[in-house]
Amino acid sequence: MTNDYCDFFPQLRASTEQLLERLDCFDRARVLAIGDLTLDEFVTGQVERISREAPVLILRYENTRQVPGGGANAVYNLAKLGGKVKVAGLVGKDDQGKALCGIFEAARIDTSGIFIDSQRPTVTKTRISGHARQSVTQQIVRVDRKSEELPDVDLQLQLAGYIRQQIPTVDAVVCSDYGDGVLTRIAIESAVVPGKTIVDAQTNLQRYSGAMLFTPNLPEAEQAVGYSIDNSQTLMQAGRDLLNLTQAQQILITRGEEGMSLFERTGNSLRDSLVSRSVTNSPPPTSICEGGEFAIQRWDIPPFNKTDVFDVTGAGDTVVAAMTLALCVGASGWEAAVLGNLAASIVVRQFGTATTTVEEMKEALKTMSFE
Repeated sequence: MTNDYCDFFPQLRASTEQLLERLDCFDRARVLAIGDLTLDEFVTGQVERISREAPVLILRYENTRQVPGGGANAVYNLAKLGGKVKVAGLVGKDDQGKALCGIFEAARIDTSGIFIDSQRPTVTKTRISGHARQSVTQQIVRVDRKSEELPDVDLQLQLAGYIRQQIPTVDAVVCSDYGDGVLTRIAIESAVVPGKTIVDAQTNLQRYSGAMLFTPNLPEAEQAVGYSIDNSQTLMQAGRDLLNLTQAQQILITRGEEGMSLFERTGNSLRDSLVSRSVTNSPPPTSICEGGEFAIQRWDIPPFNKTDVFDVTGAGDTVVAAMTLALCVGASGWEAAVLGNLAASIVVRQFGTATTTVEEMKEALKTMSFE
């Protein structure tokens, strides 16, 4: 699939002032983020020699860095972009859970919705890296700690009760589902609110039927529809099939180096949803499909950074965070997708899961708009 995006950058320049205003309002957004809370650990050491016990390296320990990962990365991104965030999820009765809660609290995230699961560990991914003198640090092995068991039903009910209690107090609900057991059927039933819920799930999107917006990447979208998305026609068909599958108002497919595509159903009343607040701020769509039960508008958005990509880990979480905050403060779907794309273009310049800020986004937007 190719697209020269010849119309996009004039549209971006015409919308720059409005986009800057949206960014200035991010701190007004109130979000409940529900997800599989993971701690990413990075252990680094210097290579000394090969062990005599086994053919493995011996490292002299240097440092450990701990950052939010998985669904916790989406939570952290929301806070770092200025949102007022409440988090709902589970951690184990362990040091990793304490560390993750400490990181959240330092970022002024409300952690009253984090429940302790004494039967399951905090999901932790420990990456051990080494380097010789004056050489690049390289990952050697990763150790994962997690349980394959679902949380106790009583714990699921406590979590669902907290979610239902908080929904009236927030502008949006984000479900960040990495498949680690927090978002069970009980939790999902309490979290899906038409016009308010945004879903980033790797599989089984139909479990969240009725949510407002879904943000699959290309492989996840292909898995959901059951066919390859390799040209403009199959891309449009996938948008329609995903809207049908999920009963969503919008679908955003992130497509890596080809950018992203936003699909929006038309012909239905969206008056009560976040999506409908400023629909007139969207430029003309890239294409329109009027067949089937409802018409679809599609906007293709180019990649903003193709040359300085070092690590795409967690970039999808950043897209979701920026889009959510933008929708909360009245952005159209197109504006929200552009800001999500912009935020992701910044974090992929860094190694590992990373975040950005409103100020960094404003500078990047100004630079891109006036090149």
